[in-house]
Amino acid sequence: MNTTEIILEFTRVKKMLCENAMSERARGKLAELSPCLDERECVRKMEETTAGRRILDVCGTPPLTAMTQIEEILTLSKTGSMLVPEQLISVVQFIVSCNRVKSYLKKAEELESTIACYGNSMADLTELRQEIDRCIRNDQVDSDASPALRDLRRKIENVKAQVQTKLNDILNRKKQWFSDSIIFTRNGRFALPVKKEHKNQISGSILGVSGSGGTYFMEPSAVTKLQEELSLLQIEEDNEVRKVLFTLTALVDEYSPDLKRNMEAMETLDYVFAKAKLSAQMDAHPVCISSERKISIQNGRHPLIDRKACVPLNFELGESCLGVVITGPNTGGKTVALKTVGLLSMMAQSGLHIPADASSVLSMNNAYLCDIGDGQSISENLSTFSAHMTRIIDILRHATRESLVLLDELGSGTDPAEGMGIAIAVLEELGSRGCLFIVTTHYPEVKDYAESAPGMINASMAFDRETLRPTYRLEIGRAGESCALYIAKRLGLPSRLLERAYQEAYRDRRRAEAIAAFQPDFEDNKNETVLPPVPTIKKHKPQAVSNTQKYELGDSVIFFPRREIGIVFHPMNERGEVGVQIKGIKKWVNQKRLRLKTQASELYPPDYDFSILFDTVTNRKARHVMERKHDPNVTIQYGGEKKG
Repeated sequence: MNTTEIILEFTRVKKMLCENAMSERARGKLAELSPCLDERECVRKMEETTAGRRILDVCGTPPLTAMTQIEEILTLSKTGSMLVPEQLISVVQFIVSCNRVKSYLKKAEELESTIACYGNSMADLTELRQEIDRCIRNDQVDSDASPALRDLRRKIENVKAQVQTKLNDILNRKKQWFSDSIIFTRNGRFALPVKKEHKNQISGSILGVSGSGGTYFMEPSAVTKLQEELSLLQIEEDNEVRKVLFTLTALVDEYSPDLKRNMEAMETLDYVFAKAKLSAQMDAHPVCISSERKISIQNGRHPLIDRKACVPLNFELGESCLGVVITGPNTGGKTVALKTVGLLSMMAQSGLHIPADASSVLSMNNAYLCDIGDGQSISENLSTFSAHMTRIIDILRHATRESLVLLDELGSGTDPAEGMGIAIAVLEELGSRGCLFIVTTHYPEVKDYAESAPGMINASMAFDRETLRPTYRLEIGRAGESCALYIAKRLGLPSRLLERAYQEAYRDRRRAEAIAAFQPDFEDNKNETVLPPVPTIKKHKPQAVSNTQKYELGDSVIFFPRREIGIVFHPMNERGEVGVQIKGIKKWVNQKRLRLKTQASELYPPDYDFSILFDTVTNRKARHVMERKHDPNVTIQYGGEKKG
């Protein structure tokens, strides 16, 4: 099964479609529904759904039926098998259904719908229906099906009457011999219930014994000749019935081409009206589907979310803006927005109406590439981050200009600094591919990158600061704000802690926003409640012990107070400074501001060439040349070092 269809829940939409279909063939076709890559075919399918919806709205639900066994019946008739009455009745029911659908579509002709023309293409099968109705009644071959059958059944009834008359005469004359006063049948022959003690007093054949052994079912000799005559007549009757059924089977085979044509038309109508029914159930509309790289969703809803609880989505992507980076609080609706865009696009490209305004425009995509959900795999021993990266690498392998890429929480599940770097690198690559992409993230650096990168724009899920709840409304062109700090402020975190938290979180970035958001609280220190002093425990301070850390080349360290991750490119010098490369920039920082994160011996093999980390490609090539021979035209550039 297509993984993307499962992730975007298109499989659930197709399940709803199948539930609206009556025939197995239509359900099978709907189950295989997928985005169309031919623009004309895609538009045709959308118009087909629109035509079906229009007829449905005006004329009501079409009288389609399940068309059970029709295909099997036609196969049997072709191979010379004999159709039984139940199968012939199914043929009649199918013909009746065809006539009802033709009458239904006749009413729709005034709508000038192409779907209404299917009624004119369906064959008239009145003669076949009349012949089957004449021969089959009450689930069996009728006596009027042929003169011979009528005559045989009349004879059978006469012989049965003679047998019953003689048996009743015996019952009335010798009542004491019998355990009951009624005539029984055993193995298709008439019999009398004789008591065990009288079984030798009646001349005849024993046809059976009761469970208790007290009653013997006997055929008196007086009716044996009539019974034999009755059996012969019943054999002739059976032969005549089979003759009638074979004649009707041949007639069905004669009409087989017309039946197949009607069946195909009914299945097509079933397929179209299943899509139309889903459109009505979702209150959906036809939209423009185009090969142009543009998505414009107006008041879109996720089709699987209760419309009363669903906040409409307004979304624009394409033309000058190819990528959208969505930020916002947890459970704020970022993932739902992501899935909504993907699912509505997939539905429209499959020829389905979508729950959005008719003015919406959806782009055709050659692939839907998604990384949504943590994807952790126990069977494959993959962590959340590894699973994400595996999918992202596969996405980058297949993404083209005509793809739609959807990435949820890009770069999550690992060290924030490294995850942020991966997120920006992936965004750069997607931008260079020219594909449409939507990404959700929590990283402020990614928001800053999207704000300045060409072809990208920020968006956020709005947050109600009064109720401290997300509004689930997407706002294009605006990056998400720090909801955590605002919630802390509303819940009463002291202003001095808020100020300190903002300094640590944002440093000098967006200082104006900090002042605007929190200055009233910063200046209101005098109103804060002063708590009584907390009793303290006096502790003996041990004599200070030197704990100078020795840092080696390649060690991974944390640089405080910014908590940035760096790599040691030079051990500590005589001034107590260590050479650290942070985000590609070499700095000399006091060793007191560093803390060891991971030793180099745990990160790299013993013979690892650290010039790969600290040297430019040009310098490494130059050094390689100079190690082999002297070349006056080759130089090595040093620089990029700063004081930290």
